[in-house]
Amino acid sequence: MKSIPRVLALAAGLLAASAAFSQSYPSMPVTMVVPFAAGSGTDAVARVVAKKLGERLKQPVLVDNRAGANAQIAAQAVAKAKPDGYTLFMTTNTSHSANPSLILNLKYDPIKDFTPVARVGELPFALVVNKDDPARTLREWIDNTKAQPGKLSYATPNSTSLVASETIKRIARLDVLSVPYKSSPQALTDLIGGTVQMYVVDVGSGMGMIQSGSVRVLGVTTKEPLKSMPNVVPIVKEVPGFDLTSWNGIFGPAGMPKPIVDKINAELQQALADKEVQKSLAQLGFEIWPTKTPEEFAKYVGDQLAHWNTLVKQAGIRAQ
Repeated sequence: MKSIPRVLALAAGLLAASAAFSQSYPSMPVTMVVPFAAGSGTDAVARVVAKKLGERLKQPVLVDNRAGANAQIAAQAVAKAKPDGYTLFMTTNTSHSANPSLILNLKYDPIKDFTPVARVGELPFALVVNKDDPARTLREWIDNTKAQPGKLSYATPNSTSLVASETIKRIARLDVLSVPYKSSPQALTDLIGGTVQMYVVDVGSGMGMIQSGSVRVLGVTTKEPLKSMPNVVPIVKEVPGFDLTSWNGIFGPAGMPKPIVDKINAELQQALADKEVQKSLAQLGFEIWPTKTPEEFAKYVGDQLAHWNTLVKQAGIRAQ
């Protein structure tokens, strides 16, 4: 029985130490790892959020692009980082929803190896074609593609593009070839050059090309038209059964102290409420949709993991 007071005293000491640590956090710059290349939609969103979050934390939040292997390189690096709040991971459904169903022998666990901090929002995707493509609507593109079996291709630099394209391919019964890419900017360049004929691009990285007329938008992945492109028809209108959401959120390595997680979450909520941040993200086509608590985000991540497992199976994609 004498050991009980000691245990309670130790627990109280640990709580006090954790609280003191969180009060002094951060005392140096924070790194925000992004799993995609500079110029991608996630990178653009990360830079807007990191700047404002750094202002609120009173320490710089530095964006570190670690692109490659469908977000695996960045995910593994963050999973192995020290869980002290100085390494954050702004990522998407690619690393935490789709990869477990797409990649055999995945070297990280999206649930066990990370601490959920907050969902940031949704980065919509749009189906785009070359500006000289004869199709003016998604239905026309589908009909034209069916008339050329095996002759057309589409770009897939991330899991959202892959699953979205394969879902359209399956439902519409198209014979088109998937061409993998390392980054969205490279895929866009080849679409404009005619190397590939279609690309389901994240609106963040594609907005400039869309606005300049270099590519033509035939549909968006959201269920309702985007505020930034109100006249573009959602893909589900032409491809019934299409249901895909690309989310964006922030994690840390597993084992982060809760006071620090709560502090980052609270400051992030304030950053996303900032009018200038909202304006900058809206220009990227990004839909702000934050979770209120880390626990709410954790549940969402688990639900999305199951949902994307179903999407991948329905698309007929085999893990490799």
